Amino acid sequence: MGKLISLHNKRKQRNRKALKSKSNGKLRLSVFRSSKHIYGQIIDDLNGVTVTSASSLETNIKKQYKNCGTKEVATIVGKLIAEKAIKKGIKNVIFDRGGYIYHGRIKNLAEAARDGGLIF
Repeated sequence: MGKLISLHNKRKQRNRKALKSKSNGKLRLSVFRSSKHIYGQIIDDLNGVTVTSASSLETNIKKQYKNCGTKEVATIVGKLIAEKAIKKGIKNVIFDRGGYIYHGRIKNLAEAARDGGLIF
């Protein structure tokens, strides 16, 4: 039996390949979501390091909301990642949605990051 790759992983690989060709050395805002939480991190692919990150697991967010898997929490995480990036002098990034559809929590995080000052 050959290698079995899920449809999600195929979409993720296809999306990352397209981003790599268009990136021109820009940093990448990568998003991961689970059923309970959402995570965002800005990655420097040239050096292989995470510059900054934010998630719904941060103490101030987790204390405030009982359910961290909502659109409202995704908006807060998007604002937080944008705020941290601006403090480090990062404005231009490429949005990496992974294998997720640009809808719901992913869309809210992206729009909040744009409103916070990130350009993508």
